[in-house]
Amino acid sequence: MWAMIVKEFRQLRRDRRTLAMMFVMPVVLLVVFGYAASFDVSKIPTVVAGPQAARVASTLGKPFDVVTTAPSEGNAWARDQLRDGKAAVAVVTPAALGGARPAVLIDGSQLFTARSTLTALSGLGRKTPAAGSPAQPGQPSAAAPKVTILFNPKLRTADIMIPGLAGVILVFVGTIVTSLGVVRERQSGTMEQLAVMPLRPRDVFLGKIVPYFAVATLDLGIVLGVGVAIFGVPFRGSYAIFALGALLFLFVTLGLGVLISSVSQNQGQAIQMAVMVMLPQILLSGLIFPLSAIVAGVRWISYVLPLTYFVQISRGVMLRAEPIGPLWQPFLFLALLGAVVVTLATLRFRAYLAPSARHLRAGRQVPPQPVTADSGGGLGAPVPAEGAAEGAAERAAKGAGPGSTQ
Repeated sequence: MWAMIVKEFRQLRRDRRTLAMMFVMPVVLLVVFGYAASFDVSKIPTVVAGPQAARVASTLGKPFDVVTTAPSEGNAWARDQLRDGKAAVAVVTPAALGGARPAVLIDGSQLFTARSTLTALSGLGRKTPAAGSPAQPGQPSAAAPKVTILFNPKLRTADIMIPGLAGVILVFVGTIVTSLGVVRERQSGTMEQLAVMPLRPRDVFLGKIVPYFAVATLDLGIVLGVGVAIFGVPFRGSYAIFALGALLFLFVTLGLGVLISSVSQNQGQAIQMAVMVMLPQILLSGLIFPLSAIVAGVRWISYVLPLTYFVQISRGVMLRAEPIGPLWQPFLFLALLGAVVVTLATLRFRAYLAPSARHLRAGRQVPPQPVTADSGGGLGAPVPAEGAAEGAAERAAKGAGPGSTQ
């Protein structure tokens, strides 16, 4: 038993990736997610439209962060600002509406920000009534704003989760399943057969990802169909814009899967690395926790994760009917990430399938071994293979002369 324990400790010590997973990753995840796992929204991007916009903006305290004031604009402009994702809250002054009460428009697709806004507005209404005196509990002031929640009026969790879960499905298929499929082929020995076939590394790479691309596309359609048909999630935007975002995101995730498989020796290592890539995307992409609630020292990780940009695209298209113009940033970053990941994965495949000439000379071309000739029953000096063949021919000729017996 003691020998088995010692053997397992030695084997574990040699597996550095497993040691990193067991000791380093728990600490990293605790620190990162400890700062990221927060539903508290401390800053709400706000725009103010209509005459006296500057004065109204000055009366808004925390957590409202006024990013734009437009005295010459009205209600339509405020709605466009929320639709394009430039703000989470829009305030329209009474003069722009022709009434006595201001209007507050809230982006319901940002669930936790919308709830924080409602809480802040209730507190603001109690503190600043129209007459300047404290309002009685339960009695709204005369100038209490008219609150309208757009894009998700009932603040349903399913409406914001299902567009993001579509991205999680693509991450699962593209990263974990793809990496396991390629590593399984390497372990079975069929990958070495590809190295001697007349195939370019690009052909092998595309041949590996196309089947998984088809499966991921089918899964995406199933998730969206179930979400719309059963959970009642709206799809207000363009299918073409959504399909373009999904296409770019799929290339990134499939490239990650192939890249993980190229640096993994077995399926266990592939699963470990895929989980290390997948967990931050779920928790730091804005799918669960709002990006504004993540500490700035950790938030930068969110901007190198592809799921962050797909969540912005899917929620913007499905819930807010956002056009492609305001979404140029997530599309651009997804294209850049896809180019980097696919290039790295292709180079790794090229290095594996097409070894350098130095490796060919060192490992595959075996120099001819010297052959020793037997002379008079003794061991002679080594002679080249050509000399040995000629000597054998001469002995055969002498043996076949007159008087020889067969």
